Amino acid sequence: MTILITGANRGIGQALAALYRNAGETVIGTHRAPDTEHMRALEVTDPASHKALAARLADTPIDLLVCNAGVNLDQGQALEDGYPAQMWDTCFAANVTGVFLTIQSLLPNLRQSKAPKIAIIGSQLGSQTIASGGGYIYCASKAAVLNLGRNLAVDLAPEGMAVGVYHPGWVRTDMGGDHADISMQESAEGLAARFATLSPETTGCFETWDGRAHAY
Repeated sequence: MTILITGANRGIGQALAALYRNAGETVIGTHRAPDTEHMRALEVTDPASHKALAARLADTPIDLLVCNAGVNLDQGQALEDGYPAQMWDTCFAANVTGVFLTIQSLLPNLRQSKAPKIAIIGSQLGSQTIASGGGYIYCASKAAVLNLGRNLAVDLAPEGMAVGVYHPGWVRTDMGGDHADISMQESAEGLAARFATLSPETTGCFETWDGRAHAY
């Protein structure tokens, strides 16, 4: 199986890449730096960067595309004078547009697979059932990418392509902080198990890392 993981240089993406490589799978990671042995350059907000990566991988079937790259920029912002417009633009460019561009540019590679899957790393903070206050930009971007994933699932279903959105848990990463609930390894193992069960029958799902269906 060939797996492409965006944002694989740290956090959950890095843990997933290591897990799959240790299992003997072919893993293509992406990061915003120049190419290395296991990593390809990709700035998910830049259409030209997507075009360059797609050209380089033109003859490579991708069985599982994991859209993991993203940012959380609005921690600590005050409602009265925070959340500047540029922050909204930057966050949505990475967390929503970046996911769409990644999938769009790599559709030819996914179509070369016999059972292609797309896994989008979302967040339960994007659910309409959760409103904890604050984090307006990040939460809104995760709500948008949840909607994006569900609509892509509809459009790609006739091709037998499965799309799922996943809450990775509150993970001890740079983004999640030291006091989060679970380790990167726990999250990665749980997510990989979820990806394994993703199929045309379950496409459009929104699930947690530990296997629970999450309300939209």
